[in-house]
Amino acid sequence: MNGAQILGIFLVILVVVVICSSIRVVPHAHAYVIERLGTYNTTWSAGLHLKTPLIDKVAHRISMKEQVVDFAPQPVITKDNVTMRIDTVVFFQITDPKLFAYGVEKPIMAIENLTATTLRNIIGELELDQTLTSRETINTKMRATLDEATDPWGIKVNRVELKNIIPPAAIQDAMEKQMKAERERREQILIAEGEKKSAILRAEGQKESLILSAEAEKQSAILRAEATKEATIRRAEGEAEAILKVQQANADGIKFLNEAAPDQAVLTLKSLEAFAKAADGKATKLIIPSEISGIAGLASSLTEIVTKNSES
Repeated sequence: MNGAQILGIFLVILVVVVICSSIRVVPHAHAYVIERLGTYNTTWSAGLHLKTPLIDKVAHRISMKEQVVDFAPQPVITKDNVTMRIDTVVFFQITDPKLFAYGVEKPIMAIENLTATTLRNIIGELELDQTLTSRETINTKMRATLDEATDPWGIKVNRVELKNIIPPAAIQDAMEKQMKAERERREQILIAEGEKKSAILRAEGQKESLILSAEAEKQSAILRAEATKEATIRRAEGEAEAILKVQQANADGIKFLNEAAPDQAVLTLKSLEAFAKAADGKATKLIIPSEISGIAGLASSLTEIVTKNSES
């Protein structure tokens, strides 16, 4: 093998190596920034690309995925001069690889510093209580400010979250005491409300009991009155019926006597029976009618007749 052949083989190998080194495959969700002779040339997206040997070079390999950066706690001062420490988490995504590569030196550091200054500006307008209860408001304001500031850098800020708010130890102790006092106050309120409801329920129960007792007494009185009324009516009806029957019997007796047409002797005899009944009573005075002497004479005559008949 002569020198020409060796040179030819060497040139072929060199060409193959150059061609292979010029072929680039860009992974998915990535972008390559290509420079030609030290200046920006183009941006490669995902796929197969071929660069010019010895002239083009891959200057920046950039991930297009959403990225999360957790920044260290930053000291901030509230409107009422309370110093606290707050750490933030920023979610961002690169939208323009060229602006990201040439827009700002050290973009992550720039975002961190911008986050710290924005956070101090926002917290400086809020008091301690507002800072502790306004996380969502602070997150929204910071996201809007950072997104606007990082737009020239080809960065889109999607979310900003306050991870921790760390007040001073003295403030934490005061807050814990305040929370404890608030819990005790709520406990006392709940106990008082429970006792109040219990007293109301007992009073309502007693009221219902008294009402039911009064209703029962009323119904009992009504029933007793109706029973007394019914008994009185029945007694009156019985007495009236008895009187009616007595009167009817007297009337029937008189009618019977009238139909029998009794003579004077029978009438006189009946009068004597009535007189005997009257004399049998407990009355202390008797009024004897004038006809009694005639009746007595009649009785003597009857006695004599009976005696003579028995002697003969």
